[in-house]
Amino acid sequence: MFTVKISSFIVFTSILCFIVSTETQTSTPAPASTPCALRSNTSCDECLKNVTCLWCIPTQQCIDYPVRTILPSRSVCPLNDARWGLCWVNFQILIITISVLAGIIIISIFVCCFCSCKCERIGNKREDAAADRRTRARKSRQKVKRTEMQLRHDEIRTKYGLAKDNPYARMDNN
Repeated sequence: MFTVKISSFIVFTSILCFIVSTETQTSTPAPASTPCALRSNTSCDECLKNVTCLWCIPTQQCIDYPVRTILPSRSVCPLNDARWGLCWVNFQILIITISVLAGIIIISIFVCCFCSCKCERIGNKREDAAADRRTRARKSRQKVKRTEMQLRHDEIRTKYGLAKDNPYARMDNN
């Protein structure tokens, strides 16, 4: 259920971004020589032909965009009523949409990192198990060779009469 909501939201935002990008590409900005204040009491479309202008709906004013602050202050125009770039997109919806998209991207990056680390640890466990098996096989082969060598040495000792009952007893020259 949750994934259906997310996927529908992603589709909606991608369509919105496509519409916004096509709208901004088709509109031709007016020369910047016309100040925004002269476009007050006209229409939102007329004001926003200049990219540096901000349209405030309740006051019907075309204002120079406050460049020093990223978002216009409430004294200039409330975020819900401010329009910039397109008349039908307000700052409040734009901020919410961008923050949600950024959150989804950050969460997906964390999920990808977590999954890759988890998969890497699983791979290491497999490699560790294989290395342990190889080590155990090598040790068993060494043990077999050691016992075979011990048997050969014992045979040689008995052949030449060097075998002794007590391995800790001192060898006497008889």
